[in-house]
Amino acid sequence: MRNRSSSTIRTRRTVKTAAALVAGALALSLTACGGDEDKSGGDESSPAKESGSTLALPKLNGTTLEVAAVWTGAEQANFKKVLAEFEKRTGAKVTFVPAQDPIINFLGSKVAGGQPPDVAMLPQPGAIKQAVDKGWAKPLGAAALKELQKNYSQGWQDIGKVGGKQYGVYYKAANKSLVWYNAQVFENAGAAEPKTWDELLTTAQTVYDSGVTPFSVGGAEGWTLTDWFENVYLSQAGPEKYDQLAKHEIKWTDPSVKEALTTLAQVWGKKDYVAGGATGALQTDFPASVTQTFTGGDQPKAGMVYEGDFAQVNIVQAGAKVGTDAKVFPFPKVGDTAPVVSGGDAAVILEDSEGAQALATFLASPDAAAVHAKLGGYLSPNKNLDLSVYPNDVQRKIAESLIAAGDDFRFDMSDQAPQAFGGTPGKGEWKDLQDFLKNPTDVAGIQAKLESDAAAAYGN
Repeated sequence: MRNRSSSTIRTRRTVKTAAALVAGALALSLTACGGDEDKSGGDESSPAKESGSTLALPKLNGTTLEVAAVWTGAEQANFKKVLAEFEKRTGAKVTFVPAQDPIINFLGSKVAGGQPPDVAMLPQPGAIKQAVDKGWAKPLGAAALKELQKNYSQGWQDIGKVGGKQYGVYYKAANKSLVWYNAQVFENAGAAEPKTWDELLTTAQTVYDSGVTPFSVGGAEGWTLTDWFENVYLSQAGPEKYDQLAKHEIKWTDPSVKEALTTLAQVWGKKDYVAGGATGALQTDFPASVTQTFTGGDQPKAGMVYEGDFAQVNIVQAGAKVGTDAKVFPFPKVGDTAPVVSGGDAAVILEDSEGAQALATFLASPDAAAVHAKLGGYLSPNKNLDLSVYPNDVQRKIAESLIAAGDDFRFDMSDQAPQAFGGTPGKGEWKDLQDFLKNPTDVAGIQAKLESDAAAAYGN
């Protein structure tokens, strides 16, 4: 999910609480794996639980595995610590392979070269379906399936399914309905946390009147803009329309899209409400959009930045303390209900082996989630993870709301779309919304472009 952060946690995107679905179920047992090349060669002794762990893992001495993901920086470093724990417990050697976005293109080149990674962390349900359709992805085995069913709500299981089989373990989630703010700026301005869109506009004007630009927008990465749109659309148009648009059952020229874009323009098109204006925002990547909100003392470049829980990694890197310097409020409701959109990253097996199946099983367990959660900047949909392992009250509350949502959520809309429309830099929805940020008065023109690009990608 996606943290499209790193590039795309991309984790994204409930009217009541948190994220959406795609489809499928699973089968194949752990022992029935087998590809042309089994990269294991390890000890086949019986699995044993480590002291204090929740599951037994096989001994995999001599096994080498590769895991590909688009994660960079702290997100990559923290995930490597999870892989190190797997190595410690099994004796396997795991190498992290940095991937480029869109990861499906990256994997395609690896498959063509005969060297796909054993496991890939895919940030979109659409990408999972593509990997299945291309014959790359392998179903999860019995052990991974058992762990998944024990620890995940049905909704989080279902988004990793394609055609009745389980292919993905949603290891990492994102609550993408949060607005982070500089506490000192709000205090100086006398600004209050808003609960509705109209209150958000009032808060923004209060911050502006205090001498600070209200919003920081990471427009250089189009996925942040899709997240803005999805929160407004979900709350304003409602879940049924959201599902229809996600499947392209209604067109992007629908009046509901016009209404959402017109609402967005109240922020994006307001003079001096976005740090650097449209030009500056389109040159600001996601990490910079966060750090410039929490650096500069009481005169930062912006007072607020919208994005998911994963922004905490960048907040900490900026030298700010979550819960003190950086506080958060839910994305304000535009319609009847405040949205909570979610995303996520799923572990998908490309090279079937005992080692790859064991890693997928581990990633479905509370043990793996606990290693990552205590490091911060991470959110798990694993309902059996002890929430006390999260490093601060803010993160615990975000995680608690995600788990409390159960199956009542909507997943990031662009992550459900074909990658050509919803997940490719410089193309499709990402590019169209960047163009809208540049010219928020052209609602009809952007709707027409969105519909043209969607029709081409969906094939209808």
